[in-house]
Order: sequence, then C-alpha cells, then structure tokens
Amino acid sequence: MIKRHFVRHAPPPPRGVTYNHATQANGWLYVTGQLPSDAFAPGGSFPPGIKAQAERTFLNLITIIEAAGYALKDAVFVRIYLADFDRDYDAFNLVYHEFFPEADAAPSRTTLGVARLGRGALVEIDLTLYQAPAP
Repeated sequence: MIKRHFVRHAPPPPRGVTYNHATQANGWLYVTGQLPSDAFAPGGSFPPGIKAQAERTFLNLITIIEAAGYALKDAVFVRIYLADFDRDYDAFNLVYHEFFPEADAAPSRTTLGVARLGRGALVEIDLTLYQAPAP
C-alpha cells in the first residue's frame, strides 16, 4: 500500500509544482528534498549561511517525518546537496552531527556538490526512512 503525505505546516511546493512531502510504502518513507524555507513565509529569503540553512532544512524534514509517524532515528539514508561543497562541507557537518550525534547509529549518506540549488539555497536534503510494519 502506498500512502502520500502532504504536511500543511511544512513549506509548500513552489508555485506551479506538484508533489507530496513524503511517500510511504511497506514501512519505507521517502521524503522529498527540502530547502531551508520558512513554512510560514515560504517565499521569503533563506537564513544567511550554511549552518542556519542546514538547521532550518533539518527542522523542515523533522516536521514532515513526524507528521508521517516517523522519527529521525528511523533514517536509513540521507542525501545532501551543497551549492558550494568546498566552502560549506565542514560547517554543514557540524550541524549534521547535531541531528545525528551517534556515529554507530548514523544513517548512510551521500553529499554532493552541485552547480546550483533552487532559489539560490546553499543546501537541499532528502531522506529515506524505514519502520518495520506491524505484524
């Protein structure tokens, strides 16, 4: 069974774009990539700097996964896109380790440097999570 999650108190898709915040199937939750948007002012400017943008992005992701009944500890895979990899990688990791502090429980991840992110963001993150279905 597939269940789609659109979370009203998470940043909405850009105008003219249609997607759900997450899709759930057989215990898996796939969360659409999130930018550091403010859910209450989604068209507003992003906070300055990679640390503030990474934190806001993680908070947006947590809003979505909790609405779907998951927790960050259920993360299996994290994909991170950085607009300036060389400049922001180390500072991003400081924030990342606030959200995933235990090395032995951290999810797998890929971090990519990209030419550009939507609306000039410094970071975008998507998640894959898993909870074993109830018997």
